[in-house]
Amino acid sequence: MTSIDMPAASARRQRLRWTHLAAVVAVALPMLAAAQPRRVEHPQWQDIRHGHQRSYPLTGQVTTRLPPRANLVVRGSSRYWFADGVWYAPRGGRYVVARPPHGLVVTGLPAFATVLTIGAVTYYYANNVYYRPLPAGRYEVVSPPVDAPSPVTAAATAERVFVYPRQGQSAEQQAGDEYECHRWATTQSGFDPTIAATGLAQPGTGQREDYQRAAAACLEGRGYTVR
Repeated sequence: MTSIDMPAASARRQRLRWTHLAAVVAVALPMLAAAQPRRVEHPQWQDIRHGHQRSYPLTGQVTTRLPPRANLVVRGSSRYWFADGVWYAPRGGRYVVARPPHGLVVTGLPAFATVLTIGAVTYYYANNVYYRPLPAGRYEVVSPPVDAPSPVTAAATAERVFVYPRQGQSAEQQAGDEYECHRWATTQSGFDPTIAATGLAQPGTGQREDYQRAAAACLEGRGYTVR
């Protein structure tokens, strides 16, 4: 073989190597793509109640992994996890999107929770679940207020009050003070607007007004302006 033939032979060997590599890549790429985990799209529902405007996974959906920073909530022998407004319950080695039972208490709600006021009582709403603020930044799952027809709606609107902190109280302290004043006003008047809002009980004559006056007096004594 002459020196002139050697570059030609080398070029042929190089072309063969590239051809072989291209064939290997053509076979390997589809196999690698098939091995990659596919993203599963879970159906969601759009919660527009009370102007909430947020999407959540459907109740009953099953997942193998909880969202990051999901909070464990234990009630008796039952366990639940709460993350971004969604509740999960264990199912075998997996987790199912669940509805929380009334009375369940969680520490902290997402910032996008909708705030509602009914009869001087504050509710938080997210993912078709209503919460009442408790002291120390906790929130209790409660029965939903009834979406009543116009007469009750008008009455609830007329009862709506606004509470302003005069002494720079934090939102957490205000929620705790409102809860304590709500309990005290309920004891003094015999009227509980959280029960009346569900339609399960009707107040006696003057009880609603007594509750409002007692709650306002309590809050004003704690450094708030009530309007």
